[in-house]
Amino acid sequence: MAVTVKECLELQLLEVEMLLSMFPKRGEINLDEDAVPGMQRYLRNTDGALPPQLEYSIAVDVGEAKVKVELQVLLPHMYPHVAPQLFARSNALHRQQQLQLNTGLASHISSLDSGELCVLEAVQWVKDNSLPYLENTKTSSESASKTVVVKETLHRMWIYSHHIYRQELRKKIFDCAKKLNLTGFCLTGKPGVICVEGVRENCEEFWRVIRYPNWKHISCKHVENIETERSIDTLRLFRAFEDLQFQAHGDYGLRNDYHMDLGQFLEFLKQHQSGHIFQILFGVEGKLSDK
Repeated sequence: MAVTVKECLELQLLEVEMLLSMFPKRGEINLDEDAVPGMQRYLRNTDGALPPQLEYSIAVDVGEAKVKVELQVLLPHMYPHVAPQLFARSNALHRQQQLQLNTGLASHISSLDSGELCVLEAVQWVKDNSLPYLENTKTSSESASKTVVVKETLHRMWIYSHHIYRQELRKKIFDCAKKLNLTGFCLTGKPGVICVEGVRENCEEFWRVIRYPNWKHISCKHVENIETERSIDTLRLFRAFEDLQFQAHGDYGLRNDYHMDLGQFLEFLKQHQSGHIFQILFGVEGKLSDK
């Protein structure tokens, strides 16, 4: 007999409720507050639209030093009969060690029986197997510091969309930027513009997440990479991830049909040493009106 989405979501709900009971402390599990109630509402009435895919992260303490390794979890609607998306990350891991850790995790999960719940198994594997990668990172970092100066690179992406209106999309943008420690802004309206800056891997992860599954009329117009021997934080143009909403042109009367004042936007860019980006985004040279 074919497995239904409803049966899969019931299993996902049981698993996440079990995990919440096992990790009761604040900050151990990061889960949207409406995720479980939304799934429960759907299971009571399956005639409605499917709830969003269940997404959460678990902070795993590794070793005696209690180093934090975060396991990010995204469950397709047909999980556990479809493999989950799992990603382990830690500020204590370099890129290569993080890649090796996730390769080992993926190999372990793929060896388990298909159709079985496996997030708890993934948590235990991360707890039991992360320490060697963390120790290798420390050793390689110490030897590298004795021989060369490690340079860091700030990555900055300028993203253009025909429009950005939907509240759920804006929430996704802001939540993702916060989780990945990115600064920049989101300009709501028509057109829509997003700038993110931070570590390259995090910027690329942000770009992958917001495009998924299929955001039409969006493109990355420009990318900047700036190398430094200091912290990349000294190169950031923005202190936080800002919500930009300028005065709209005209009185459209339609909630989802307003054009942003691009003059104000150009002034904002100039204040953040980015006036040259206006032409890259819109194909015309920006000019401020006389006051």
